[in-house]
Amino acid sequence: MSSDAGDPLELESILDDARANAGLDDFGDERFRDGLSVLLETYRTNGYSPGAQRQLRGRIVSLLSERLRIEDAWRQHPEIRDVAIVAPVYLTGLPRTGTSALLNLLALDPAMRPMALWEGMHPAPLPGRPAKEDDPRYVELKGFLDHLYSQNPDFGAIHHTSADTPEECIHLLNHTFADVQFGVEVLMEPYASWFRAQDHRGAYRYYADILRMLQWQRPGGRFLLKSPAHLWALDVIVELFDDASIVVTHRDPLECVASYASMMEAVMVGREFDRRELGPVVMEYLAAKMDHALACRERIDPTRILDVDYGDFVDDPAATVASIYDHFGLPAGDELRGAWQAHVAAHPQGEHGEHDYTLEEFGLSAAAIRDRFAAYLASRG
Repeated sequence: MSSDAGDPLELESILDDARANAGLDDFGDERFRDGLSVLLETYRTNGYSPGAQRQLRGRIVSLLSERLRIEDAWRQHPEIRDVAIVAPVYLTGLPRTGTSALLNLLALDPAMRPMALWEGMHPAPLPGRPAKEDDPRYVELKGFLDHLYSQNPDFGAIHHTSADTPEECIHLLNHTFADVQFGVEVLMEPYASWFRAQDHRGAYRYYADILRMLQWQRPGGRFLLKSPAHLWALDVIVELFDDASIVVTHRDPLECVASYASMMEAVMVGREFDRRELGPVVMEYLAAKMDHALACRERIDPTRILDVDYGDFVDDPAATVASIYDHFGLPAGDELRGAWQAHVAAHPQGEHGEHDYTLEEFGLSAAAIRDRFAAYLASRG
């Protein structure tokens, strides 16, 4: 596999490595190069060490290799694009508002079809479509995550996951190079400005076809999909899936912003930055995302969206889930309601450790956050 010694983030050598890795050469719509080029420039000019740049190169090569396999699967099986996505359920909201815990509860319903982490990272089918336990990609990811948490147990308190965990469907959008990627990229220029200027319809159409690919491989019930990034595209989601149900979680921004800054700090391995400068950037990004979501909601049938308060969810998770089922007319028998209660009892809040941080250490103040989120706070009454 080649590597450009002078610049590990050189576009053409990365594309060549992906072609060699996958044994394929058709990346599909060439417009993905626009976002990829800006992304690479962002990695190049934001203080990442040479070692970190090489690691980022490896991740991009992996994404591009998977994109080649995705395109090849569509070419060999055009029927994939005819698969129906019926009445998906979406979870979104500002980060750190309980979407992961809510996702795990909703995923207990056999009628739901969540996306597991391993299939989100490897959506393209292997020849013969082996079962999960026989898929070498699943085995490798499971081993990697087991090692990761053994080496960095503190990260589990921020965001705990496993190969089998229902996970964010942002992993599917990663292959478009027109999404939030790890979440840190949209905090850095030039990718930050480029991303906010995009029409997200193209990326979500691509993502929708990957959902069809997952359903074609492993059929299930209604998709259960989650990502805070969907706040950027609520209007696009309802355009693509007019029978979608959307749950938006809410929490005081004072409790979200510094927590998310701490999470992004943990992700920024190998990059030089001042955490006191990181906090205000995170605040502005999250506020801009919520401003965009509020504007989108003015164009959406309000019955398609249910708002859920974080405090209500923490106080009674099972009752919150029941309210979602009631609002959208979803069936929930005694067995399922019992499963919610049992899950809550077995997984108390904070089971993976406490996530400690302060506003001040990230250059933030309560007054600044409340001022920037004034429109959002007013919308919540």
